[in-house]
Amino acid sequence: MHLLAIGTRKGLWLATSPDRRVWELSGPHHPMTEVCAVAVDTRRGAPRLLVGTTSSHFGPTVVTSDDLGASWQEPDHAPIAFPVDASLERVWQLALGPEPDVVYAGVQPSALFRSGDGGRSFALVEGLWEHPHRPEWGAGFGGQAVHTVLPDPRDARRLTVAMSTGGVYRSADGGGSWKARNAGIRAYFLPDEYPEFGQCVHKVARHPAAPDRLYLQNHHGVYRSSDGGDTWQSIAAGLPTDFGFAMVVHPHDPDVVYNFPLTADGDRFPPAGRCAVYRSTDAGDTWTALRAGLPDGFWTAVLRDALCTDTATPAGIYFGSRSGEVYASTDEGDHWHRVAEHLPDVLCVRAAEV
Repeated sequence: MHLLAIGTRKGLWLATSPDRRVWELSGPHHPMTEVCAVAVDTRRGAPRLLVGTTSSHFGPTVVTSDDLGASWQEPDHAPIAFPVDASLERVWQLALGPEPDVVYAGVQPSALFRSGDGGRSFALVEGLWEHPHRPEWGAGFGGQAVHTVLPDPRDARRLTVAMSTGGVYRSADGGGSWKARNAGIRAYFLPDEYPEFGQCVHKVARHPAAPDRLYLQNHHGVYRSSDGGDTWQSIAAGLPTDFGFAMVVHPHDPDVVYNFPLTADGDRFPPAGRCAVYRSTDAGDTWTALRAGLPDGFWTAVLRDALCTDTATPAGIYFGSRSGEVYASTDEGDHWHRVAEHLPDVLCVRAAEV
């Protein structure tokens, strides 16, 4: 069965399908909470859903389900909490580590937490929190947050994170120490346009079969790294614009990458209102617009975690919009159909086979 988890501004919807063409929706789960982060952990016998929710009354937390949303569990004590003078504002990212039961959470304010019990409880990764750059990390339009967490599948001690604003940081010792990795990423809004750190990175994607190949969507700028983030080169030339939020890699081919361009930071909708996912099959050297089945008059946006793939063959590609529409492709983006409409503002989409 195929599962699509859709996190919105007002709760979580779960869509299931035997064939990725006809979908059955359930929800809202956790109604009237903001769901920015979802992970589907299929490393155990029964898949576990991990969901980062934010309630305007009770605040942020992580809840889990081991029966595909039929029931939910939340610890008696907050699973993520700062042991220092700071308050958790939002869980932006939930990422599975290469070790069994290891889950990482990227949060606002910019910090990283690690769980060794499948997401039931988390501990602060103090090396990033105590980094000397931290006083200078600013807030992007959506806040100051670690929104990308990329464990290295080859080595559990190697981690890459990205934040707005601050840029890309990498650890080789399990989070004990971190180095900025932003060489070549332009920050046009700073006096030094190529600083060591301070970039407003929107999303970074890594392919597990080629962990040193990274793709990055910046606040104006699209980049590729072939050396694990040590250096970055622009791959924006074939796109209609270099602004956007989402960036994902194909589940099987590290040379195939998907992007959803928006006009500019001041005009956050597709150029001319034409909905299009862009695909590159040569690691970003050239790009093709994929529009079959997608609408015109699309004056909305796709956020950083609202574009994803599944692991099927051919790969399924999915995205959700800020106007509450969710689209799916079962042929790697060549053709699209609508899964849902009239949902609240879609913040994240995650697909899995369960």
